Amino acid sequence: MDIFSATVLLFLTLDPIGNVPICLSLLENVAPERRRKVLLRELLLALLVLLTFLFLGPYILGFLHLRQESISITGGIILFLIAMKMVFPVPRAVQTEEEIEGEPLLVPLAIPLIAGPSAIATLLLMVTQEPQFWWKWTIALFAAWLISAVILLSSTGLKRVLGKRGLVAMERLMGMLLVAIAVQMFLDGMMAYWSGTPA
Repeated sequence: MDIFSATVLLFLTLDPIGNVPICLSLLENVAPERRRKVLLRELLLALLVLLTFLFLGPYILGFLHLRQESISITGGIILFLIAMKMVFPVPRAVQTEEEIEGEPLLVPLAIPLIAGPSAIATLLLMVTQEPQFWWKWTIALFAAWLISAVILLSSTGLKRVLGKRGLVAMERLMGMLLVAIAVQMFLDGMMAYWSGTPA
């Protein structure tokens, strides 16, 4: 996988377009002059979490004695479940009564909205399959995060331009692409398991 492919895959798993309405809802009770600062802070925290898993993930997996095949299969399942929710969305509760007041901090905006399980699993899969190319995955992560950050920081204008239907259509299209990637990831893991070779 090259840098471009990795960037596209990470961008799809970060799902910034699908997160636009949820992000706006979470920041609804934040003072307008503080919203961009809060969102930027959460984006940076999410990037820090993703970088942590990128560099420390292999050591954690090694400590737990998890094989590459299991990461590939698990990542495929997680991506598939996330993608199915994108294609066939269900109402999502983005807040609890305790979360309504005050600014979000780390949860739920940075985690799991931006740095979600699908993005983390994708990073773990990349770095365990080809750890020698950690620099490629770092560049891809920064590129995907930067594009996602631009989209989320301009979420108000994006929702105004595309409208609710436009956002839903784009999220479902991204979901369909992610379904295909998830199935391929799962099949690669299964083939590697049965052949006894690394995924």
